[in-house]
Amino acid sequence: MKDIVEIRWHGRGGQGAKTACLLLADAAFSSGKYVQGFPEYGPERMGAPITAYNRISDTRCTVHSNIYDPDYVVVVDESLIETVDVLKGLNPKGAIIVNTPKTPAEVRKELGHYEGRVCTIDARRISEEVLGKNFPNTPMLAATVKVSGVVDPEQFVTNMEASFKHKFATKPQVIAGNMTVLTQSMEEVQEG
Repeated sequence: MKDIVEIRWHGRGGQGAKTACLLLADAAFSSGKYVQGFPEYGPERMGAPITAYNRISDTRCTVHSNIYDPDYVVVVDESLIETVDVLKGLNPKGAIIVNTPKTPAEVRKELGHYEGRVCTIDARRISEEVLGKNFPNTPMLAATVKVSGVVDPEQFVTNMEASFKHKFATKPQVIAGNMTVLTQSMEEVQEG
């Protein structure tokens, strides 16, 4: 792993890609890493494509630009594969993580030339089963941690539980549901 791990998130407004990006930055910071987490918007409306970025390092990072050659790409809405060049600059030693019920082999066929790891997770199904609504960001966050190894998974779960307890202090059912989603997602992400 190089000194700085760079992650690019692709989603649509309202799906929580920006929130997941910022939660990953918080979790990495809590584990002693140097972090950057920031979004880039096109038209600011529900459903419009958005991009968010993370830089995570053991040493201070002085680069302050968008990420052009990411180690990992997270695709929160698989329909973006058809309209956005999600593979642009992606390091073949990294991985793409896609929210889809498809297998990695099925998604690989859609991606064409990419030779790196293809990972999939059915974030919609997991969030609907556990939380009762489609909140794909929490499962995608957990899958990203599992695939990238950028934060120790056990420490990540501990940090996220503390974060959820602070954020949802008056809603313990939300905490329990999100913790279930995190652990289930880390178990169910498929790598191929």
